[in-house]
Amino acid sequence: MRNPVTDAPTPAASTAAADDRLATARTRAASMFAALPAEIHELGRRFEAAGHELALVGGPVRDAVLGRSSADLDFTTSARPEQTEAILRDWTGGGAIWDMGRDFGTLGGARDGVKVEITTYRTEEYDPASRKPQVAFGDTLEGDLSRRDFTVNAMAVRIPSLELVDPFDGLRDLAETRLRTPVAPEQSFTDDPLRMMRAVRFVSQLGFRIHDGTAAAIETLAERITIVSAERVHDEFVKLMLGADPRGGLELLVELGLADHVLPELPALRLEIDEHHRHKDVYQHTLTVLDQAIDLESPRGSDGPCEKPDLVLRLAALMHDIGKPATRRYEPGGVVTFRFHETVGAKMTAKRMRAMTFDKDTTKKVSRLVELHLRFHGYTEEPWTDSAVRRYVTDAGELLQHLHRLTRADVTTQNRRKAQRLARAYDELEQRIEDLAAQEEIDRIRPDLDGNQIMEILGIGPGKEVGLAYRFLLDLRMEEGPLGAERATEELHRWWSQRQA
Repeated sequence: MRNPVTDAPTPAASTAAADDRLATARTRAASMFAALPAEIHELGRRFEAAGHELALVGGPVRDAVLGRSSADLDFTTSARPEQTEAILRDWTGGGAIWDMGRDFGTLGGARDGVKVEITTYRTEEYDPASRKPQVAFGDTLEGDLSRRDFTVNAMAVRIPSLELVDPFDGLRDLAETRLRTPVAPEQSFTDDPLRMMRAVRFVSQLGFRIHDGTAAAIETLAERITIVSAERVHDEFVKLMLGADPRGGLELLVELGLADHVLPELPALRLEIDEHHRHKDVYQHTLTVLDQAIDLESPRGSDGPCEKPDLVLRLAALMHDIGKPATRRYEPGGVVTFRFHETVGAKMTAKRMRAMTFDKDTTKKVSRLVELHLRFHGYTEEPWTDSAVRRYVTDAGELLQHLHRLTRADVTTQNRRKAQRLARAYDELEQRIEDLAAQEEIDRIRPDLDGNQIMEILGIGPGKEVGLAYRFLLDLRMEEGPLGAERATEELHRWWSQRQA
């Protein structure tokens, strides 16, 4: 059976369809390249006039083939940094230039809102014990492209001629959504192990499938990810989680062995059987909860709660059951329990997220949701008092909307009747929360005059009459809104006169 997240060579039967996709990609790319800002074409002419090559490279080329515009414009050139700087200064007309990357041959500039970064052709040698390259300048565009991570990022467009340079057949790989390395994958991943994380991130983010040979190399070299800084791994992991298909990326992270070193709590779930969902192990249950949580996110740009993509919700869904392996117990009669796994899981979540260099606020929110994710189950066992509902809301605090979605997503039973019963129960709980909130908002409304003012205005002391007057003014306030002290006094005198008549 074909692996859903890796890709063998295209069968001969589909060659015609592949060629059609390739032709479409070429046409789309040509249109996008021609639409580059006029300032870019002029920049290319300046490099050409000075006897240097300039080419758009990497992500912007890939995105153009996919029909997407890119805010980042990254270029490579045969010019050395000092030559690039001179051309940039002329091009910007004395405008902004930045050179923080000069040691790596990179300079940037801006003109009329168009920002560019230009790097001299490079060749790199890596120390096997480190992912930091020893940088040396190269002489050819093809040589520069060979050091890129994947063939889909190893394409370039010469400026101003708009010639596509594709020495590693990246355009066809892009049309086929196939991920390969320009050089032997073993060499590529030995040189820079972070590329293995980037590969699984592309599965989630861009819908790619990893070529079998590339996947095999990742599986062999997975342990090398441990030499990469936690901060760099964190960045790739977050991009994976915020992608369109984080489940696909996570499955690959586990299958190829990277998760053993990056997030070992996830593959540990494959061995645990969830007592509430016997048809699935906890690993599959977790991935399903993640999918369902994503489905419950508010649409992008809607300004709604948990707007897509919501990192806190997705991480909570991923982590919510990681405490189960540590709390599994076998009870008499073959029953398996995971008592207090939510408490244990919250501590494990915080520890893992700190190790992955997540910020304190995100770590606190995710671990709190893990701790609270089972609280609702008590509601289905016996009716909650209003006090218990208020406590649920108070404990969730600003995470209430996240908790609503995580709790609903955590229902993966295929027992339709049970699923409907749980959904109805949570509908009821949410309605009670809304009703209580509305009532408490009403309860906070006060009349325009307090008891002391009432006694002073009417010239009476404490007693039942003060309470009746207060209730009269409160009803009037509820019906007509704020009255102001002057009108409230008039209405109070009128009410009092009628009572004395």
